[in-house]
Amino acid sequence: MPGPYGARPIKGNRSVLAHAADVIWPPRSLLTGRVVDRPGVIEADAWTQLSFLTEPLCSRCGFPLPEPAGDDAVCGACAADAPVYDRARAALAYNDAARTLVLDLKRGGRRDGLALYAAWMHQAAAREIEESAVLLPAPMHWSRLAGRGFNQAAWLAQALARASGKPWSPFLLIRKKRRTSQAGLTADQRRRNVAGAMGVSAAGAKRIAGRAVLIVDDVFTTGATIEACARALRKAGAAQVHAVTLARVVRPVDALI
Repeated sequence: MPGPYGARPIKGNRSVLAHAADVIWPPRSLLTGRVVDRPGVIEADAWTQLSFLTEPLCSRCGFPLPEPAGDDAVCGACAADAPVYDRARAALAYNDAARTLVLDLKRGGRRDGLALYAAWMHQAAAREIEESAVLLPAPMHWSRLAGRGFNQAAWLAQALARASGKPWSPFLLIRKKRRTSQAGLTADQRRRNVAGAMGVSAAGAKRIAGRAVLIVDDVFTTGATIEACARALRKAGAAQVHAVTLARVVRPVDALI
């Protein structure tokens, strides 16, 4: 049965019924669609399609830097306009392979890669996760959630909580106003679109006051959604706000996803 906020429980051991289902619906590779021996697998020859983000990175937004410049180095964008959040990290650069993973999760509701994605995100944001008291999925308006049936950010947050041992809350950070989809909007349009749309529940404000929290989402495109969430969390009293996503845009051509 679905869990809170559309997040279904993630099982550690596969049941007899699951193995029987594999006979009827054989597991397929997360990237190529080829039949594999178990769910959540990427074949060795397909791994090269993925681009993992590693140092050197901007110390604030996690954008890749051309060369090492120290632990506190920031990219030009963060130097010109510091973000509201403290640090953001992502596991993957958003390329064609990452797009396949994200869209299968976001639009197709494909969940068999969640444990693997959580492991990548845990590695990418180990420090931020360790510092944070609770993991918070980027929220979806209730009417959109009712129509889609799930929030992929909540699935990722649940999987990351399982991988890290940190608590997560799907109801603390809320989307107060429904706006148009961010897909296809420019950076300025995205910021205007989510301005004032996020909030924190009354119970949530008590829980996060004076504490560090971590926002979890699928893709960091322009940072507008993360910024809007961070602004609401800061207003509610959070001492630090970090973020982690499965992927992030690193090329301007990908910014209008």
